[in-house]
Amino acid sequence: MSRSQPVQHVAQTTVTVHTRGRGLIEVTNRVVDAVSASGVQTGIVNLFVQHTSCSLLIGENADPDVAADLERFFARLVPDGDPLFKHRDEGPDDMPAHVRSVLTGVSLSLPVHGGRPLLGTWQGVFLFEHRLEAHQRKLTLSTFGH
Repeated sequence: MSRSQPVQHVAQTTVTVHTRGRGLIEVTNRVVDAVSASGVQTGIVNLFVQHTSCSLLIGENADPDVAADLERFFARLVPDGDPLFKHRDEGPDDMPAHVRSVLTGVSLSLPVHGGRPLLGTWQGVFLFEHRLEAHQRKLTLSTFGH
């Protein structure tokens, strides 16, 4: 049995993602760039978005219909202006955006191999903006390994 090597390197960076309003924004290349700049060859990268009305996910990045289908699904699942919600401080999309964020999550962890995040052939990393208006979102990437 071999002993695992201790973490020898940690790098952290925060990037700003400009959204145009509701929808998926692929950030795979930004994650690849951050991992490459970290110098970590084998380890893990954790992504964390510092907001309550957007989220992170891994999804298919080859067919744009997938993103459109996901948005239609969430529009049906958590519609804007649903009378169920009392919290409407920032409009009818406010509470639905929070629910969507909770359902999809604000952090991801990916293995790093060969100095790159280990993703499948059709997988991409996306920031999912749940608000109707454009926003600037902060995404922190922490890379650990050797």
